[in-house]
Amino acid sequence: MNRRWLMLAVIFLARASMGFQFQSIAAVSPFLAADLRLSHAQVGTLIGLYLLPGALIALPGGALGQRFGAWTGALLGLTVMAAGAMVTARSDDLLVAAAGRLLSGGGGVLMNVLLAKLVADWFTGRELSTAMGVMLTAWPIGLALALGILGGAAEAVSWRAALDLTAAAALVGFALLVGLYRDPPGGAPAAPGAGTGRLLERREWSLAVVAGLGWGAYNSGIVVFAGFAPGFFMSRGHSAADAGALVSLVLWVTLVAVPLGGVVSDRLGRVGAMVAGGALATGLAMLALTTLPGSVGWLVVIGVVGSAPAAAYMTLLPRHVAPQHLPAALGVYYSIFYLCQAVAPAVAGWLRDLTGEAAAPILFSGLVIASMGSVLPVFYRVARSGPAPDPTRRSGEERGPR
Repeated sequence: MNRRWLMLAVIFLARASMGFQFQSIAAVSPFLAADLRLSHAQVGTLIGLYLLPGALIALPGGALGQRFGAWTGALLGLTVMAAGAMVTARSDDLLVAAAGRLLSGGGGVLMNVLLAKLVADWFTGRELSTAMGVMLTAWPIGLALALGILGGAAEAVSWRAALDLTAAAALVGFALLVGLYRDPPGGAPAAPGAGTGRLLERREWSLAVVAGLGWGAYNSGIVVFAGFAPGFFMSRGHSAADAGALVSLVLWVTLVAVPLGGVVSDRLGRVGAMVAGGALATGLAMLALTTLPGSVGWLVVIGVVGSAPAAAYMTLLPRHVAPQHLPAALGVYYSIFYLCQAVAPAVAGWLRDLTGEAAAPILFSGLVIASMGSVLPVFYRVARSGPAPDPTRRSGEERGPR
């Protein structure tokens, strides 16, 4: 049991390096922009480029992990992350900085897809929701560390040195996976269908697509809320600083609520109820935020109920896809997730312009998150169309440390 949690700690630290690196440009932006003579729009482009490769890399990254092993693929991702950060740190113009940012983002996407497989290897059938909840909190903690460390490092030394710290963080994650990570004991032979040359069975493709739509809807709603909620509060008379502080309250609540949601899901064993109930409650709370008094209270409610679906939802594919096909299924899942992330903010902005109402993106966010539960009947119907994988079996094709 203790070894399972040690492996989760290793995975957590490796994944935190991605959030740390993603937030780095925002953290050092005043120094970076002054040195390279970049506009605010160009700095924003550098920030967004990190996740741009997601839709293109997630699926081939999952296939790579399926062919060579999730552990090996995660190490490759961390290596590429470090290389990309060092390219950006040594850039003298926007083009080279953008190339490094795309490179590091591609490595981060590859690692992110495959770390979920490693968690499933150790926890499938036992506290999987709890483990996924812990893994998910690594991203916001990485963001918070970047905000707390990198700006000061850029001021004290240089923005280039600060970005080198993000490369070092990725290499620390690499060292931890090499030095401490081990496969779970008692690995079984590959499940039926392994070695057939198929990336995924037809049923597994369907499961990955449907689940990806729900995960994309949930996360897109969160991104829209985080991006447009400060403007909403400013339209209600708050200063920019106060509006930002109010929205950050949701983030701090989720750091505790996401893993706790995983614990509750494991105890109740009701994944569908956690997902559908939490998604609907979040949508209603966002509606209340725009129409009722008590902003702080509603923000806390959004942080709590909005966290409930996350860990439980992340267990759907590991519970219903054969272990040897899970990396590729996660690749499909995350491809759709990244596509949704790209589209939803633009739609929210269009609604804001169309209606002239600062509350419109918030209502859109709540509607999108609430729709997450609507994929569950379709998902379970597809899942019942074929045999469920044995959660105690692990892929004999998995390559990595023994």
